[in-house]
Amino acid sequence: MTKPAAITLLAWDRLLGAGARALRAARAELKRAGLPPLEWYDILVALERRGATRPRDLQGVLGIEQYNLSRLLSRMERAGLVNVTPCPGDGRGQILTLTPAGAQRRAAMWPAYAAAIHGSIEARLEPDERIQLAGMLERVA
Repeated sequence: MTKPAAITLLAWDRLLGAGARALRAARAELKRAGLPPLEWYDILVALERRGATRPRDLQGVLGIEQYNLSRLLSRMERAGLVNVTPCPGDGRGQILTLTPAGAQRRAAMWPAYAAAIHGSIEARLEPDERIQLAGMLERVA
């Protein structure tokens, strides 16, 4: 087994730490604004971008465990933000779609989320540094 170099471990620790701090900032901004949790935003924006989607595909995109996704979707469906309908030709499958209320809620959540992004990255890095960061993270991702 190859042991990572010390600088690689430092980069790893800083990457995880920065990601955790950014997520905490986003959650705090949403909570401060009296909005639903960050996971709801992630689901809403994924449905907005992808259109009708099966839960298993959404799970793969978002990295949310199936049992957590099911729980979140049930709450979001009760709130009128998503529709969950049977999948034609697959008796056990479902199709998720964004409702107009879901699109409105996603738009209402954006300013708080954008404030967290600004505070976590834009306010701390110069434009050329943000370009470099985006390039490096693309290679890592």
